[in-house]
Amino acid sequence: MSDLFGSIETVTEGGHRPLADRLRPKTLAEVIGQGQVLGPEAPLTVMLESGSLGSLIFWGPPGVGKTTIARLLADETDLHFVQISAIFSGVPELRKVFEAAKIRRQNGQGTLLFVDEIHRFNKAQQDGFLPHMEDGTILLVGATTENPSFELNAAVLSRSQVLVLERLPLADLESLARRAEAELGRGLPLDSAARENLLEMADGDGRALLNLIEQVAAWKVDGVLDGKALSGRLMRRAAQYDKGGDAHYNLISALHKSVRGSDPDASLYWLARMLEGGEDPRYLMRRITRMAVEDIGLADPQAQAICLQSWETYERLGSPEGELALAQAVTYLALAPKSNAAYVAYKSARRAAKQTGSAPPPKHIMNAPTSMMKDQGYGAGYAYDHDAEDGFSGQNYFPDGMDRPQLYQPVERGFERDLKKRLDYFEKLRSARKT
Repeated sequence: MSDLFGSIETVTEGGHRPLADRLRPKTLAEVIGQGQVLGPEAPLTVMLESGSLGSLIFWGPPGVGKTTIARLLADETDLHFVQISAIFSGVPELRKVFEAAKIRRQNGQGTLLFVDEIHRFNKAQQDGFLPHMEDGTILLVGATTENPSFELNAAVLSRSQVLVLERLPLADLESLARRAEAELGRGLPLDSAARENLLEMADGDGRALLNLIEQVAAWKVDGVLDGKALSGRLMRRAAQYDKGGDAHYNLISALHKSVRGSDPDASLYWLARMLEGGEDPRYLMRRITRMAVEDIGLADPQAQAICLQSWETYERLGSPEGELALAQAVTYLALAPKSNAAYVAYKSARRAAKQTGSAPPPKHIMNAPTSMMKDQGYGAGYAYDHDAEDGFSGQNYFPDGMDRPQLYQPVERGFERDLKKRLDYFEKLRSARKT
């Protein structure tokens, strides 16, 4: 198991202790970052001050302090700390943990049970925590990198408070680096640019930063290293990206909203983030084409064609050359005039269809292939638009008795500006025909 400040491992007396282990905080006040849960008026502080610490779920990326904070909470509340991992534990292990916790409770001591990767337990295993949470045998603190709303039982969530732990910003990583230098008794042999590169390599992960610092501190170098020299000696940490998890949905949301917001630079950035993370370009093309239909629509009918052409180009070229076609499509969409008028009209039409789903078309627009249908009035009074003045009859095409809705309302942008003129023109003719 590991946490923000190092690996939990047995170290022989006099043996090497990893830097991260040596820097593990001894109190909550020493924890760097996470002010949103540990600040003066933050949830954990309020709970501890009021003596009402309840079960918790820590949700956040790796290396931001979930295990460390849980361990320190046990110290602050005089609870026995027990740590298990959902990856390596099953029902037999859980039973042993609960039995030991019951014995401690009988002897007057509570148990803080920290469950790492709690989302990996199935529903039945998660349900097994409930009676022990309710009778006070354990105080549960779970840690997960996945969205608890999707991965944890509603029953567990209803008995816990979810606290979000965030990636460490560069300022907090710098504070951690200074603390490491103080522990080492010397500064890192890096110039300012290389130091910034080192912090960025950690990608918000404090544990990763301390591991990188330990590597750098072990080098025998003359003078200081610049950014290029550092990059040649260290590999950049792989970006966190799970094609089936939160990162996938968060980044596609960021891409979609950047396109909708007409920001080509941000759109290209999020596209690149997803491609760098290993996202399937075909998934991206489907979503990009959807953006053209949903957010640009008839304001620029060419946008959809551009997406389909880019998709075909990618299929012919493959990666990585074909990915440029995706970038071109995203850039075009970001700069295209925007309208969701057709999208809104379609959703309104679906709602109207559900409300009036049994109403037949008016008889004058129904065909009459048999004499009986003609006798019933099918097709009677139909006006052939090509024979009408201006090629427009102005007849009603909605079910009899249904108020005419105005579903499509084009905007004054792009090609829809012309469509609005046509719509207004036909509405004027329709009113004249009624008169």
